[in-house]
Amino acid sequence: MKNQIMPELSIVIPCYNEEGNLRALADAILSALNPLVISYEVVITDDASTDNSWAILNELAASYPQFNIQRFKYNCGESAASWAGMKAARGRYIVTLDADLQNDPRDVPKFLEALKYHDCVCGTRVATRGQGDNFIRILSSRIANWVRNRLSDENVSDAGCTYRAFRRECIDNIKFFRGAHRFLPTLIKMEGFTVTEVPVTNNPRFAGKSHYGVWNRLFKSFGDLLAVRWMKERMLRYEIVEKTN
Repeated sequence: MKNQIMPELSIVIPCYNEEGNLRALADAILSALNPLVISYEVVITDDASTDNSWAILNELAASYPQFNIQRFKYNCGESAASWAGMKAARGRYIVTLDADLQNDPRDVPKFLEALKYHDCVCGTRVATRGQGDNFIRILSSRIANWVRNRLSDENVSDAGCTYRAFRRECIDNIKFFRGAHRFLPTLIKMEGFTVTEVPVTNNPRFAGKSHYGVWNRLFKSFGDLLAVRWMKERMLRYEIVEKTN
């Protein structure tokens, strides 16, 4: 069995119908991470893609020992694919990013530097949205971020950016649910960990088409947002000041 040594870093990627991006994604990851003095693995979960993604992933896994792949029996959505990857990850640190190459692996050192001082680091595209997205996506993202922050009493500037890095213990006690990937920084904060943001590159999509629009960014996630708000209000909080025996 390959990859017996526990890596320091796990790159976790959900994948659904990304056949046109995967080889370029692998090249970008290898180019960005191989020069770093850190052991790493790449965990990709195929969410029952209907294109040639799984065949390409098998090619990559055969060529590169850092790549560990798994495939769902049926389509379960981004949250499930992300969570399955996080649970399979073995690294001390976990970095999550999309498979469409809009997230640039060359930003990973920024996250690793920030992790010296914080438990979780979130990418923010506020300054770079215009580089890779059209006006509709930018506007829908801004509206969704405003609504999420308003209702969840948060201050995350780009909650829709799933390019994040965190210590693996940040997710030990999190109860993931459908749509939870959108609120991971809040869920991590609720566990008592520190969260910060770093600016990241926002590349144009390399190939294929986006799976998200106004409906996904705001309206479809509204029920999840109310659930997170309820969890924050009802969460048990206590501090033990003294114990005997």
